[in-house]
Amino acid sequence: MILIIDFGSQVTQLIARRVREFNVFCEVRNPNITIDEIKLLKPYGIILSGGPDSVYAKDAPSVDKKIFEFNIPILGICYGQQLICHLLGGKVGAASDREFGKAIIEIKPIKKIEKNSNNHEFSLLFDDILGSDLSIKNQANPQIGNKNKNEDVDKLVKKSQVWMSHGDKVEAIPRDFEIIATSKNAPYAAISNESKRIYGVQFHPEVEHSLDGRQMLKNFVVKICNAPQNWTMGNFKNEEIARIKKIVGNKHVICGLSGGVDSSVVAALLSEAINKQLTCIFVDHGLLRYREAQEVQETFAKFDMNFIYVNAKELFYAKLEGIIDPEQKRKIIGATFIEVFDKEASKIKDAEFLAQGTLYPDVIESSHPNKGSSHTIKSHHNVGGLPENMKLKLIEPVRMLFKDEVRKLGSELGLSENIIHRHPFPGPGLAIRIIGDINPSKIATLQKADAIYIEEIKNAGLYREIWQAFSVLLPVKTVGVMGDGRTYENVLALRAVTSVDGMTADIYKFNPEFLCNVTTRIINEVKGINRVVYDYTSKPPGTIEWE
Repeated sequence: MILIIDFGSQVTQLIARRVREFNVFCEVRNPNITIDEIKLLKPYGIILSGGPDSVYAKDAPSVDKKIFEFNIPILGICYGQQLICHLLGGKVGAASDREFGKAIIEIKPIKKIEKNSNNHEFSLLFDDILGSDLSIKNQANPQIGNKNKNEDVDKLVKKSQVWMSHGDKVEAIPRDFEIIATSKNAPYAAISNESKRIYGVQFHPEVEHSLDGRQMLKNFVVKICNAPQNWTMGNFKNEEIARIKKIVGNKHVICGLSGGVDSSVVAALLSEAINKQLTCIFVDHGLLRYREAQEVQETFAKFDMNFIYVNAKELFYAKLEGIIDPEQKRKIIGATFIEVFDKEASKIKDAEFLAQGTLYPDVIESSHPNKGSSHTIKSHHNVGGLPENMKLKLIEPVRMLFKDEVRKLGSELGLSENIIHRHPFPGPGLAIRIIGDINPSKIATLQKADAIYIEEIKNAGLYREIWQAFSVLLPVKTVGVMGDGRTYENVLALRAVTSVDGMTADIYKFNPEFLCNVTTRIINEVKGINRVVYDYTSKPPGTIEWE
């Protein structure tokens, strides 16, 4: 495995995702990991993430300096690079101008005495970066005897676009390190000690804006660390089923089923492992998508498990009456969910385990010792948690997986494409897609409008191209004209984004004709809406959900 030490960067999870893409297992740990713990993990390499702190500040997160004595490759990214310099005798200081955005690095040949094992001209970190090589014209030097002194010659310069995001900068590098890339504002854009296989980059290779970033990370993981590329979903499925059987034995497991990708995959995995020892409880809070409750019941009726459907709509509606604040909505829904779930679960007398669809991003975020390092944008979308009085042991079969990996696992388990590729849906459901107070009428209106929107997306063959698409009912009324009459009804906002993991997102650029057709259908078919708008906000600066 590859060990990633997280110093609080908002994009640490992207590093892990990139490593997993190479079929190499990795784990994200906190800076407080001990040397003994690292030795037990036996990593093929270590990646030090970025972070918002200054390495020279009091109480700044750090690592035990002994990691540099392990004789295993180390890559420092942004804060990680600065930490390497800080710990090994270099110098880091505040930059006069902070640098955020795209930059072009020029990759430098390594020193002859520091040639790597493959005898490459450039550091192995930049191997196979060919798409960004720029052939630039330089006027011929008359001193080298060209026949035509004005003749232009091609000079191959290895360059690449990267993404910078830093307020501090390296001012001096440690002894035995060399510069392997520079940029206009970063003379130490990348540094290395080739013989000890220690590397530092000021930019973020894990983000999409670093065009060759994936290749750089792959070079480090596969070529420099020599990590085996043998981590697949097929292997994970078999190992996890065996692990579940061993842990559960002849006991019973309760699973909270929402019908979303995560809980569906967990239910399918547990069903394959323990069959009738599993009871899935599906709490219908009345805030689901159109016909979703029926679809969940139809899907899981085919599984070899016990399935309990709880219609709790009226209870949720009553508790949400008059509530406007989105955070309060989340808390009420979460608490009520636990109340209902606990009541049903208590009826299962021999249950010893509670299964949850916790994903690796949640594990990373909740385990970081310095919550201030990575700023919290809002409370998590997931509903509920482990009720304290249930006294059940927690089992989280997909806690080491990212969302895209869960989808692959679902495919291995034979789940339908409709479930596997269903767009993400927040635990509080439509409660945070109805801005303002909630009532059954508004829910029905939004369900119908959203169903039309999704249906048109699927009919156009666009559903798989989009990470998440949904409608938002706004507490805004506008004047309209329908037939010969004047209307005064609600505005509906449409949202669609593309993303890899939801951490960043771009708007989906529909054909204007598509949006016109969707708008026409919604206004014609859904009573209570007379105007439709499209949200053109990316993430950042916005979030994907409105609340």
